[in-house]
Amino acid sequence: MRTICFYFQVHQPFRIKPYRFFDIGEDHYYWDDYSNKSIIRKVATKCYLPMNALLLDLIKRYNGKFKVTFSISGVCLDQFEAYAPDVLASFQELVATGHVELLSETDAHALASLTSEEEFARSVERHKAKIKRLFNGYEPKVFRNTELIYSDKIGAMVSKLGYQGMLTEGAKHILGWKSPNFVYQNSIDPNLKILLKNFQLSDDIAFRFSNKTWSDYPLTTEKFVNWINAIPKEQEVLNLFMDYETFGEHQWAETGIFEFMRVLPEAVFNYTDFDFSTTTEVAKNANPIAKINVPVPISWADEERDLTAWLGNDLQKEAFTKLYELEAQVKKIEDADIQRDWNYLQTSDHFYYMCTKFFSDGAVHSYFSHYDTPYDAFINYMNVLSDFILRVKNKEKELVGVQ
Repeated sequence: MRTICFYFQVHQPFRIKPYRFFDIGEDHYYWDDYSNKSIIRKVATKCYLPMNALLLDLIKRYNGKFKVTFSISGVCLDQFEAYAPDVLASFQELVATGHVELLSETDAHALASLTSEEEFARSVERHKAKIKRLFNGYEPKVFRNTELIYSDKIGAMVSKLGYQGMLTEGAKHILGWKSPNFVYQNSIDPNLKILLKNFQLSDDIAFRFSNKTWSDYPLTTEKFVNWINAIPKEQEVLNLFMDYETFGEHQWAETGIFEFMRVLPEAVFNYTDFDFSTTTEVAKNANPIAKINVPVPISWADEERDLTAWLGNDLQKEAFTKLYELEAQVKKIEDADIQRDWNYLQTSDHFYYMCTKFFSDGAVHSYFSHYDTPYDAFINYMNVLSDFILRVKNKEKELVGVQ
């Protein structure tokens, strides 16, 4: 039996409030509580609550044969606790069915895997503890890194942390002639199973569903099932990975996206030889066909599927470097506010807002940013980081005084 694995990323950053140069040294609270609450409630109404209800109905209707996998960032879970406990409760209800899997990731949706194995491991442990606390002792077995960022080295780090599998992008420049519809192995530690996103079919739902200029518009379940059936018989896994906000937020309810998902399982069961699995089930049941070699990190962002969305210009690199230069100092400071801000400042979105790409990818970046320009994003972040550096230095002086 061949299988479909639906994986949804659930993430909202803590957005930084407008922070002026003159605030440095005067104002030590950086977060835009009003915007964060407003956005989480808006997305809850448009996406999380209706889609969670739909998935719960599908799981019950098909007696657990329909299954999905989520990765929920720690910073998003923090906002659910603060602003949307009803959303958190709906996710808890889904997980309690036993047919919804949760993945591990970095707590802050951070890029730590690119610079510090130690901070990366700490961030993963923070997220793991949060999942265990909020979901009745749940312990994830598969890992999903921020933005599906992966390399041979990062995979080996993840395997060392005890995970059975990891998700990443089925990037063309990595796969070449090979198909993403198989399970692979990490090239350094073959014990780690690698699940690859089928970006063509995933993006048909996530990005092209409501695009009236798309040659295959409108996307119907009949059309999608025909594409699934066209997958060669020897290819056993179809990984459909996408942002959860696809449903109702990026693709509005008026596009028919909810109805598409409502009828898709029945069409799959009736007209294909596929069933549905979680990522752990895929990693356990599918035999890997080969090692996959990824010497340079890849991601699921933009046409290049590389890191340039976050570290592609000098602004991003300067902010990133300045932040992680503080790692050793912050680690020694036992102050809840310092540790919270250190965590939240690592969120990849802050660097994404600084991206200066243009053309097709530039439009996508502008859609997700609340800043007028990437330079505004950089200046605001660096003002905050300057204040944070002062706080860290002052805490260091206090520690020296105590000693």
